[in-house]
Amino acid sequence: MILPGQTIGILGGGQLGRMMILEGRKMGYRFLTLDPASDCPASQVADQHICGEYHDLTAAQQLAEKADLILYEFENIDPKLVAQLETTTDVPQGSRLLTITRHRLKEKETLANHGIPVTPFRAVLQKSDLVDGLAALGTPAVLKTTTGGYDGKGQWLIKEKEDIQQLPDSLFSSSITYLLEQFVPFERELSVVVARGRTGDVKAFPPTINLHRKHILHLSAVAADRNVSQKAQQLAVRVAETLDVVGLLAVEMFMLPDGTLLVNETAPRPHNSGHYTFDACSTSQFEQMLRACLGLPLREVELLAPAVVMVNLLGEHQTAFFKQLKTLPLNAYAHWYGKTEAKVGRKMGHITFLGDSIQALIDQIEQLAIWSPFTTSERKAMDILQGSANERKSMKT
Repeated sequence: MILPGQTIGILGGGQLGRMMILEGRKMGYRFLTLDPASDCPASQVADQHICGEYHDLTAAQQLAEKADLILYEFENIDPKLVAQLETTTDVPQGSRLLTITRHRLKEKETLANHGIPVTPFRAVLQKSDLVDGLAALGTPAVLKTTTGGYDGKGQWLIKEKEDIQQLPDSLFSSSITYLLEQFVPFERELSVVVARGRTGDVKAFPPTINLHRKHILHLSAVAADRNVSQKAQQLAVRVAETLDVVGLLAVEMFMLPDGTLLVNETAPRPHNSGHYTFDACSTSQFEQMLRACLGLPLREVELLAPAVVMVNLLGEHQTAFFKQLKTLPLNAYAHWYGKTEAKVGRKMGHITFLGDSIQALIDQIEQLAIWSPFTTSERKAMDILQGSANERKSMKT
């Protein structure tokens, strides 16, 4: 049992670690972070910071010597390093979960072998595999790196077979395996964050519908009608149990026009689409992550408002956000991550809006003029949510 006053080490120093620490401070824990950047977001709120690369075993062992328990806040860490830490320190998430979820092909194969519905896929090692895969899956399809890559990086959309000729020759110049996925005609993109404790107890947060701009998550809103919400939560719990998760698992999924749900990807940590829980739920994903890994009972995750929308703040939004800071409405909860440099496409913070009406929140967001206006298709996606917001409002009253 790790008691308040003891130290939790975190592999990674980004905003996810930062928000975990902010929640853990209230619970009385001390925190130690390891990250290559000396002034990373999590280091600014930690008790101590170790500046070191994620593959630096010496730095990782230094973390293990000073920490009573170690967590990782993102998955681009060598599982072998985590396995080494497991020999001396409590690492509840474990290296096995990391090995599977950080590798897109292993993830897809594991889930498919356990009967979890996933997007149709093929492994691609050489160009001939790509040709065969496209013959089996059809076009359009998406070719992805199996490790690394995020926010659309490491992905190539193949609309027609002829697009193969446009791919860089370097892709198949070494023994790298890729993942080819069928591009499914989904109606909505959902995600569910589910917590699973050391004893197997589980709690799933309300799903979100996610909107992306230039492959980067722009907005998450709490989510579909009760039937879809229940189906999505049940599927996420099933995935977490299949992977024997301890901690958090974010399950991204596609909903097809007929209501079928397909798992797209998972992440063994707090997730961008779950940031709304910090202000809009009785328990945040960050506290629940800590409780699950510490062996504490998981809390209920009741929504605190009928309508919830979380919008990301990227580097290009910084100037407008700072200008609007004094005039933000009182139902807007702003989080700034403390990153030293604002870059285009870089996640610098987020704002969560709480209210009674999705439409009213969308209007508020547009009036702030921090982000570019919503497109017609984006507004249509938001309209889907209004019915469920009305239902939640009537249930509360």
